[in-house]
This record gives sequence, structure tokens and C-alpha cells, in this order.
Amino acid sequence: MNKKIRILIVDDSLSFRMGMQALLEIQPDMQEVGFAPSGNKALELVKELQPDLVLLDAQMPDLTGIEVTQKIKSQWPKVKILLLTMFSDYRSKAIEAGADAFVTKGIPPEHMLSLIRGIAKNK
Repeated sequence: MNKKIRILIVDDSLSFRMGMQALLEIQPDMQEVGFAPSGNKALELVKELQPDLVLLDAQMPDLTGIEVTQKIKSQWPKVKILLLTMFSDYRSKAIEAGADAFVTKGIPPEHMLSLIRGIAKNK
């Protein structure tokens, strides 16, 4: 059996985190390893859990997703980052910061899962 994609969910929205957890739970090739409601907590958990991929909200109460992306990529460059937002104007900032992909929230679940798999395979 292939190794599961280990995913950390970072979003200050409880409903989004719960929805993603439920979606990932039924995927045989994915495993949610933790969740964080803030950027600072995300950095702690990336260090502790060493996920393969971080689903990262662009706007949070402490650090922005751009700031978190920069910090993760500088310390753990192999960790993949999928930056999520409601605003498409973050795309260039996300890519400049080192995000592996950028997507607006609300895309169909099958597209989100396909994107996660594509990013994880591109090592």
C-alpha cells in the first residue's frame, strides 16, 4: 500500500476545518494529522507533526497565510502548501511566498482532492 498523504488543516473557521476533516476521513490515500485555528499554532504543528501538505487559509487572526507560507518554506521546504482563500487577488502573493498551489474556497470537493493529490505527487 502506498504511503498516505499526511495533511495539516489550518483555518480559523471551525465549519471549514470540520468539513475538510470529514472529506479527508473517507479518502483511503489521505490522513488528516492535525488542525490549527491560527498561523502561530500552524507553525508549532508543522514542526511537531511534519505533514506532507498544509491546507492553509490566507486570512487568519494572527499571521496571514502568506506569512505562514514564507516561514514554513524557509524552515521546511519539502512541506507542500495549498493556500486557500475567498479572494482570488491573493494568487500572485501566494505563489511569490512559495505556495505550491492556490485555490479559492468553494471549489467542488473532487477538485480539491485532485489538487491535493497532484501537489503531493509533485515532490
